[in-house]
Amino acid sequence: MSINSKYEKLLEPGYIGSVQTRNRMIKSGAGMLMWHQDDLHMRPEVLAFYEGIARGGVGLLIVESPTVDYPRGVRWKERYRIDDDKYIPGLVELVEIIHKHGCPTFMQMNHDGPWEVKLPFVPEPMYDGPPIGASPVSFTEGAADFHKEPPHPLTAGEIQEIVDKFAAAAVRAQKAGFDGVDINAASSHLLHNFFSPFFNRREDEYGGSVENRARFAVEVIQAIKKRTGQDFPLSITINNFELGRVIGVDDSKCLTHEDSRKIARLLEQAGADAIQVRSHILGYHVGAYLPDTLFYPEPPFPPESFPEQYDSSDKGVGANIPGAAGIKSAVSIPVITVGKLDADLGEKAIREGKIDFIAMTRRLLADPDYPRKIAEGRLDDIQPCTGCDNCLGSRRCRINGLLGTPYNTIEKAKKKRKVLVIGGGPAGMSAARVSALRGHDVTLYEKSNMLGGLLPIASIVKGPRPEDLSLIIHYFSRQLAKLGVRVELGKEADMAVVDAIEPDVVFLAAGGTSTIPKIPGIDGPNVVNGAALHQKLKFALKFFKPETLRKLTKLYMPLGKKVIVIGGAIQGCELAEFLTKRGREVTVVETGEIMGDGMVDAMMDYLFNWFHKKGVKLISGVKEYVEITGKGLTIIDRDGNKQVLEADTIATALPLTPNNELLEKLKAVVPEVYAIGDCNEPLLIADAIGTGLRTAREI
Repeated sequence: MSINSKYEKLLEPGYIGSVQTRNRMIKSGAGMLMWHQDDLHMRPEVLAFYEGIARGGVGLLIVESPTVDYPRGVRWKERYRIDDDKYIPGLVELVEIIHKHGCPTFMQMNHDGPWEVKLPFVPEPMYDGPPIGASPVSFTEGAADFHKEPPHPLTAGEIQEIVDKFAAAAVRAQKAGFDGVDINAASSHLLHNFFSPFFNRREDEYGGSVENRARFAVEVIQAIKKRTGQDFPLSITINNFELGRVIGVDDSKCLTHEDSRKIARLLEQAGADAIQVRSHILGYHVGAYLPDTLFYPEPPFPPESFPEQYDSSDKGVGANIPGAAGIKSAVSIPVITVGKLDADLGEKAIREGKIDFIAMTRRLLADPDYPRKIAEGRLDDIQPCTGCDNCLGSRRCRINGLLGTPYNTIEKAKKKRKVLVIGGGPAGMSAARVSALRGHDVTLYEKSNMLGGLLPIASIVKGPRPEDLSLIIHYFSRQLAKLGVRVELGKEADMAVVDAIEPDVVFLAAGGTSTIPKIPGIDGPNVVNGAALHQKLKFALKFFKPETLRKLTKLYMPLGKKVIVIGGAIQGCELAEFLTKRGREVTVVETGEIMGDGMVDAMMDYLFNWFHKKGVKLISGVKEYVEITGKGLTIIDRDGNKQVLEADTIATALPLTPNNELLEKLKAVVPEVYAIGDCNEPLLIADAIGTGLRTAREI
């Protein structure tokens, strides 16, 4: 692999204990939940996932935690296990495929004991008993958190049982061939539960002073080192602070940065070879470990009020670097940090001596070859992570359609074919790119004057944070040009075009059309329907970039003060957020029982809590839309009552209807025709890109 001098420090080998890393980029142990608790061997999709990352050049690959204490230590059944020797052969399979590409690998270990609670957005707990923790402390405030039931306080004997389980798991990892282990004592897992003075109210040797609160983790490290040997590397992940203000608890009663510095020194003295640094916010679990999501739709407290150990200046990007620097100044072992990092931030922070390594997962899900492309200077070829967080427990990625499949490569086709792609949205661009990679002769027709389909319009609503949809358009535009795809913009591919090209294969990616509900008055002057809105915005996009139009909407929009949004799926919810931020009083109505269909669960929870604070009304289970008048929308609610919802403007934001009118005509004259994306089934961007890729991979 050639070396890009721009990233000299980032691409240098490093050491964690006795293990040399290939560079300073680490795949963190974030969970993908790709197993089942009954598995004894690696599933093909698991091997494909980890092999792709190992082959892509990452410096060190940390495999997500198998279960060390079943069932009380695991929250999801989609984890592998390591609480018995019978699970070692399966892990051998995994280690071998990682080592095949010259990549060192650690196995992470964590304990979900405090999380064994019943919550609406995750499955039932695996453990029938109560959650376990340092003390019987819980809270009900905050969004999407795991601490709504008081845990059973562990006895000293029970703590020793768990210490032994960690050590036994580390021995099994060593036998399986792992080069080291990583202990997750961050987030609000069991070991952090003991670090935290908020959670830990004990009066025995495991509570009170910093030394006592760190004792559990210290004993875990010492037990592992005793049983695996001092030369078997061990890293540990901790929070550099914990904030309680979201749930009404004074931050001083939580884990402070100074506490974490002291704990870091104790962990080093116990034998830790490296420390990875994150942060935690009570009541904002996901926002704590994915710092960019903390700012969606707005941060729970003013950015300027964050501790100095947290950089809030760029909405979560590189937020944990100052805290990691504070930990580094307290220890002599390498320090790693994580949280919306990239090569530029990593190089800068390493050069400045603030950290020694960067850890990431989402960027490597989007492009497993990220480190290799960085080293080779192929920055334009990097598949961008847009921060959509579709990967949270879903085993898929918006931009990388191979994630979650048994495949991690795109091979050349045995025979070159003439391919026509009709439509330049996400599905069409994806199919065109992969077809070209496979060596086919590819032409793409897009009737508008730009690529992206509805992505430019969606980016007006979404904005650049936390999701930047423009990255998708720019990436595919560059790749299609580089791969020699003929792109015909402003031209509609009718049957005459098809007859002239005589393709062997056609991908119909014509997208969807706006769904207009059949409601008396839907054509009224106070109604803005999706079709008309899309047409107007597409016209405006001929003259302005999406970000410019987004800024202009803060100055003027042709909408009244009170707005009703018809449609409570992801389209309607995101429109409601957009309008609320522009001073509108919004009501969202939905015929289904559930709002937010298509949204990532944690993000939906954050958004709905924000809606509650902002006074946005959500009305689901509507039995009938009766009529639209100058006063607003009349509905029959879930209880059969007629209501008049007053509004100045009614806007429709419903899932699209497939636009497949060419499909049968194409099938009559073309040997192979594939309808992909919204023209087949209107779903999400990830579905469109994924189906385009996976379909094109097979032709």
